[in-house]
Amino acid sequence: MSKMEQVAEKSESLILLHNAVIITLNPQLHVFRDGGIAVEGDIIKSIGQSHHILSQFSHLPHSQFIDLHGQFILPGLINTHVHTSQQLGRGIADDVDLVTWLHHRIWPYESNMTPNDSYISTLLCGIELIHSGVTCFAEAGGQHVPEMARAVQLLGLRACLTESIMDTGEGLPASWAIRTTDHCMQSQKELYSKYNNTADGRIRIWFGIRQIMNSTDRLLLETRDAAQELKTGIHMHIAEIDYENHVVKDTRKVNYGTVTYLKKMKLLQSNLLAAHTVWVNEKEIQMLSDAGTKVSHCPASAMRMLGFAPIKEMMDAKVCVSLGTDGAPSNNRMSIVDEMYLASLINKGREVYSKGATDPTALPAETVLQMATINGAKSVLWDNEIGSLEVGKKADMIVVNPFSWTMVPFHDCISSLVYCMRSENVISVMCNGRWIMKDRKILNVDEEKVISMARSASAELLKRARIHIPSKMNFV
Repeated sequence: MSKMEQVAEKSESLILLHNAVIITLNPQLHVFRDGGIAVEGDIIKSIGQSHHILSQFSHLPHSQFIDLHGQFILPGLINTHVHTSQQLGRGIADDVDLVTWLHHRIWPYESNMTPNDSYISTLLCGIELIHSGVTCFAEAGGQHVPEMARAVQLLGLRACLTESIMDTGEGLPASWAIRTTDHCMQSQKELYSKYNNTADGRIRIWFGIRQIMNSTDRLLLETRDAAQELKTGIHMHIAEIDYENHVVKDTRKVNYGTVTYLKKMKLLQSNLLAAHTVWVNEKEIQMLSDAGTKVSHCPASAMRMLGFAPIKEMMDAKVCVSLGTDGAPSNNRMSIVDEMYLASLINKGREVYSKGATDPTALPAETVLQMATINGAKSVLWDNEIGSLEVGKKADMIVVNPFSWTMVPFHDCISSLVYCMRSENVISVMCNGRWIMKDRKILNVDEEKVISMARSASAELLKRARIHIPSKMNFV
């Protein structure tokens, strides 16, 4: 892969990647042992056996040839739930209860962010996402969306950006408590008008609802209608904790929880991305399936403070489930590679908890890899262009070097990618037909400079927010 440093960035030329193992994630799950792929501009022009690709295009002028020497190519991974503006808060909420986590760490942190903080935080998060093979992410709801968009455009990533939206609730910081429903809706519509389909079509603007406990019914209904009108998605934390279901029953004066309430409000639809969705029963799982609502499973974050999500039951009910990392204060690692590994093990182990016996067949490797790719694309309403390597789709792909101690020997490439791969095996990343990482070097930003800015910005932010992190060590 060292020759890749010599490849010039010419979007008008044809890029021919060959002598690779190509995991397409197409409906037939085709894998080419000696595969080639041709990229023209931002589109996959052809895919197949190496000899066929080379014979088809080698005569064309300005073609770039890259011999991958047996390395893997697969679709760019998709993180469907990440708080990019929380990256500067990594480590501020470890080992604390949920109330402390939210009211004394996260809300003070987010409410004291400046636009520049959000920009630096998104850059830092984006660097980690790229290194772990992510080409597209769904922002879970954050601060200063214009600065998120500026960072995404620079990094070269693809994203569905969402503002953190709340119009009610106890304990909100003063600057948030004054936001009305009108303000929340107007702000998001303005963001959509200004930033949707920008950055060469890589940025889409979604509507956000942080959670039902911080939302009036009017906010729910107007968000539903606005998203339908603009043909975009809604990102919402749903049924995270059992307490949430009880709050819905008490405040809405009903005898059911969040999912059923959202169905009654006609918010359960195919453009809704439900994050976590841990505390749901069999009837509610079927509601999600019938509505076509997508679910983002964040295994590390769930294990930290939420519980066991019934993912196998959702998959059995044909719910589209994808993978997310959540934010840095919830899961210190922004690596979908790690989440793939955890998702499989946690959901196998959960069978012991729920049924008294393990089920090694629960969430097999190919299912988990689909969750991180094509299911992710469906979850962000972009599967007509990304999520699999197919002719006519966008050239979002990653190159994985399996010839390291982490993956050798490999007998089944799909299993190796899920159970053995580490982030360091991801060596090159292409998004929208352009390399954004080559040979593990981020191309569009200076990593060291971003890290330096992040250290300074984080320290200043914690001072403004008056967040003190007690030390677990007795330093002398």
